[in-house]
Amino acid sequence: MKIVCVGGGPSGLYFSILARLRSGGRDEVTVLERNGFGTAQGFAVTLGEDILDGLFRTDPVGAHAVRAAAHVWGEQVVEVGPSPVHLGGRYGYSIGRARLLEVLTERARQVGVDVRFETELTDDPAVDPLTADADLVVAADGINSPIRNRHTDHFGTDVSHGTNRYVWFGTSKAFTAFTFAFEPTEAGWIWFHAYPAADCVSTCIVECSPQTWTGLGLDRMDPDEAMQMLERRFARALDGHTLIAPPGMGASPWLRFREVRNSTWRRDNVVLMGDAAHTTHFAIGSGTVLAVADSIGLADALYGDGADVPAAADLPSALAAYDARRRAVMRPIQDMARRSMEWFEDIDARLEDDPVRFAWSLLDRRGDQGPLHYQLHRATQIEPVRQVRRRLTSARRYRRALSRGEITRAQLLTGSA
Repeated sequence: MKIVCVGGGPSGLYFSILARLRSGGRDEVTVLERNGFGTAQGFAVTLGEDILDGLFRTDPVGAHAVRAAAHVWGEQVVEVGPSPVHLGGRYGYSIGRARLLEVLTERARQVGVDVRFETELTDDPAVDPLTADADLVVAADGINSPIRNRHTDHFGTDVSHGTNRYVWFGTSKAFTAFTFAFEPTEAGWIWFHAYPAADCVSTCIVECSPQTWTGLGLDRMDPDEAMQMLERRFARALDGHTLIAPPGMGASPWLRFREVRNSTWRRDNVVLMGDAAHTTHFAIGSGTVLAVADSIGLADALYGDGADVPAAADLPSALAAYDARRRAVMRPIQDMARRSMEWFEDIDARLEDDPVRFAWSLLDRRGDQGPLHYQLHRATQIEPVRQVRRRLTSARRYRRALSRGEITRAQLLTGSA
């Protein structure tokens, strides 16, 4: 089978790796990426335990390389006053987006994928010379997917917008915890979501309501002037560190979140993947995770996973199975992400609460926390309790790493993990 992946982001690259591995090297796989090697939008991305489990299940060699390049952050804090509020039991992994793409590109080439940079389609996949003879075309070409946009009526594409404004920055401050920091202004509240990475500057996403955005003049301000003003506003939370402009920042870097949904992800021999198929608000930090999960889902549908998911009898059946399974998984996730987005859109009234209750509301913004967890949340603000939770969280993390083969029992016992 000849496969062409249009888009060299995490989903396109990871699916290309799995296609080569699952076919035993028989399938011819090409990745087309319009940007040059090493080009990445944004700074770092976050990963969770479930996707690491998936990576180690499907490609242990590549998974070790990804995990080695990732940074573990062991806490979440909410800063909405003089003292931070701690969200106990929370941890995750982050990796520079450019570094992740480098790792995946290297692995793809190791297994025989033809990765072509500075190459893009100029026509419909059915007639473009790069894809016309492909058995399968994977549209992993992002939120503005040209392939999807040629056939929006068929895919049933629906794009809705959030109301808040946001912009992606880096910062020279090396955050040690995933941090939500809120600052009052004369025009309303403004806040950032920040998290560290091992191989690049910390990511810092600044967000505010449209009223605050216009009230502070950010809608009219030169980007460099706006960045300097935000540094002053967040001087306390940033400890005087600077913000760093995103690559290719234009005259208007402020965005409104776009939620993309499609009623089907397939058309003939073309399937959508990642942001071309779906988006989730950045507040749940799952864009890369869900894109890679799409890659695994498509590989399982095409080739089977050797256990619970048998390979489909033919290509149309495989694409239909992938479409049905992944859309069913994504529907509640997108609903949850929308609730999270709407929580941040109605934040001024919530900030009238005391900081500990406000932080609990932030933690439970998706409605997934049980009633007894609130008392544990309050207790976590006491340092000895917090230390116990840290130890329990570390033990949980090591147990998960051991179960998927990331570390060995000997490494765990000798402290070398």
